[in-house]
Amino acid sequence: MGRIAYVNGQFVRHGEAVVHIEDRGYQLADAVYEVWALFDGKLADAEGHFARLERSLGELRIPMPMSRAALTIVLREAVRRNRISEGLLYLQVGRGVAPRGHAFPDQPVPPAVVITVSPVDRAASEAKAAKGVKVITTPENRWGRCDIKTVGLLPNALAKQAAKERGAAEAWFVDELGFVTEGASSNAWIIDADGVLRTRDTNANILRGVTRRTLLDVLRDEGMKVEERPFTPAEAVAAKEAFITGAGSLVLPVVAVDDKPIGNGEVGPVAMKLRRLYIERARATAV
Repeated sequence: MGRIAYVNGQFVRHGEAVVHIEDRGYQLADAVYEVWALFDGKLADAEGHFARLERSLGELRIPMPMSRAALTIVLREAVRRNRISEGLLYLQVGRGVAPRGHAFPDQPVPPAVVITVSPVDRAASEAKAAKGVKVITTPENRWGRCDIKTVGLLPNALAKQAAKERGAAEAWFVDELGFVTEGASSNAWIIDADGVLRTRDTNANILRGVTRRTLLDVLRDEGMKVEERPFTPAEAVAAKEAFITGAGSLVLPVVAVDDKPIGNGEVGPVAMKLRRLYIERARATAV
């Protein structure tokens, strides 16, 4: 069976899925998105993703396309039709189709909805985590509302490409004060020389990561010390360990920044422990 997508009320073959040429998400990045990790065919961190979706839509004054209950049914049906147990679900909601113009349409139009589902090789992901990944740094050049999960990701895409060309898996944005804000598609963490976990606070211009939020809950339950305060790339290199979090990466150890090894350049025990604890929590609470 081939992949199945959901586009504006219909399930269609993935290769036949299309959007209108005047879809504002396509022309103006006037859309938001969410990505759920799938464990055993269920949505991980569901509440956090729904809450962030509703907040992002509210910030852009795009109405929810349907109730949360109805959307949950559609998302689950997309997973079922694709017969995927371990994977990722992508949801995009845009303002809709209207003659091209920068201002909102004079008459409201139905929001545009696209859903795709793709498999993830968990064994390969675990092997990647056990080896660790490298990151590069790049100047922060994104807009001032990174707390809204919009599809306007060109700076992120360019940063990811730069990372790929340098043999790295992620790029960390660095602000004008010299602090790491977050990754191109993840939140950034270190375990500093004192053994304290540190990640940027959400009052800064970063995305309110759902995986990040769940991991904070895990850390609290484990009694581990965490501080939501910034760090520099130099502090990351001097740290005991570093890692990134996101729906795609889950908890992924980082072993080098700009080709400078962190510690002995190998994956540390705390990051791997937190990866295991996060996955256990996410799998147990998926819906």
